[in-house]
This record gives sequence, structure tokens and C-alpha cells, in this order.
Amino acid sequence: MKTFNVPVVYRSPLITAIKQKRKLDDKMKKDLRPTKLDFGPVQIFLARHFGFCYGVENAIEIAFRTVDENPGKRIFLLSEMIHNPFVNDDLKSRGVQFLMDTYGRTLIPMDEINGDDVVITPAFGTTIAIDSLLKARGIHTEKYDTTCPFVEKVWNRSGQIAQKGYSIVVHGKPTHEETRATFSHSAANAPTVVVNDMTEAKALSKYITGEKPAADFIRNSKKDIQKDLMWKRICSELVLSTRLQCLPAILRQLQTF
Repeated sequence: MKTFNVPVVYRSPLITAIKQKRKLDDKMKKDLRPTKLDFGPVQIFLARHFGFCYGVENAIEIAFRTVDENPGKRIFLLSEMIHNPFVNDDLKSRGVQFLMDTYGRTLIPMDEINGDDVVITPAFGTTIAIDSLLKARGIHTEKYDTTCPFVEKVWNRSGQIAQKGYSIVVHGKPTHEETRATFSHSAANAPTVVVNDMTEAKALSKYITGEKPAADFIRNSKKDIQKDLMWKRICSELVLSTRLQCLPAILRQLQTF
């Protein structure tokens, strides 16, 4: 797998060695037991998976390289690079400004930027509308796009599903940048709805089966929820825990062949 040039301050040689050893011993990543460091009187247990993932390291490398390659230019981030205050503060200390907060609220108006500025898209990606707005301002968004490849994979998958006539159920936190971006890309191709948790998934299933009237779900929509969402697929990146595995299962139980 590709390695990234991440500032050494973000790495620990000891932790790096431990994680590398676990990767060699468990290439399929099926062993979720913690790593035990036994120092006699003191024992330390490290979670099987923690720290920066592939997408985060990719984003950090691009962001810091962008700062180094553009001295004297104004550099903006759409919002937090990742949800790590240390990394975000480090970028701010290097002169990077944030256009929005993590909830999409404006910090710096878009009309204050121009084609001479650099705008970095964070690892979560962004909506089609925001990307179009930036391009209209003369910003080359593709040049400094740090969107995680695995996030883009979900977007591409939703597009493939849409071509087969499916509607999309996105599982994620509705206010999260990644969910907003995924919804935007999915909704551009197919009817899409976001479910946050098990409760919402169960509620949605009742509308799909007709147990509850569709009019109560979307009163002002011309869509027939029983028809549009009867055959569906799940776009969900968070499937490690039992709870999150159960959520798609609730909706899959509704499918009949």
C-alpha cells in the first residue's frame, strides 16, 4: 500500500512498528484483539485499529505540500481537514483559513475568494453545489482535492446503482460533511434518503412496506416511496461494529426475490 509523507510530529516510531507488525501477522484484518504491551507491573493495551487511516494521511500530505508549494498565496480549506484539532490548528498556524465550520456554516463568504486563491477540499469531500460555486469563482478544485479515495468509491458505487434503477439509502450522520457530500453526489443520480441510526432505519422500513402512509414521509414530494425505495442498496462506510451491521440488515430483510 502507498505510504505518505506525513510530518514526523504526527507519528510515533513505536506505534508505527506495532501497527506494521499487526498488518504482517493479520493481512486480512480479521483479528480485532488489542495489542498487549507487557512491561511487568504495567500493561498497556492498544486497540487493533486506531490512528490515521489511508485517506487521512493522503489528505495531510496534500495539504502540507500545498502550503509549501504556494508561498505568498492565500490558502483556504473548505472546512476542517479532518476531525483532529491538532492537525487543523497546525494548518491554521501556517496561514490556512477555513471557509466554513464543520456544520457548513459560513466563516468567510465565498465572494471574498478569487481565481488567484488556493482552496483545499478536505478528506470528507464536498457537495456538488459547493464545488460548482468554487469553479464559478475561478478556483481549480481538482488541483487541491484531498477527498478520501474510499469516499469517492462510495460516490461511484451510488452512481452505478442508480444506473440500474435503484434508489439509495445513505447511512450516516446527517450533519456530517461526508454524509452531506455523499448525499449530494447520490441524489444527483437517484432518489436518496439518509438514515442516521437503527430507529430511523426501522421507521423508513414501515414507509417502504406501506405500514405507514408515504404522505407522512414526504408530503410535498411527487415520489411514490413504496415504488422508489422498494428495491434499494445501502451506501455505508461504517460497517465494523455489530450495531452498524444490523442497520443495513433491517432494510435488506424487506427485499423479496
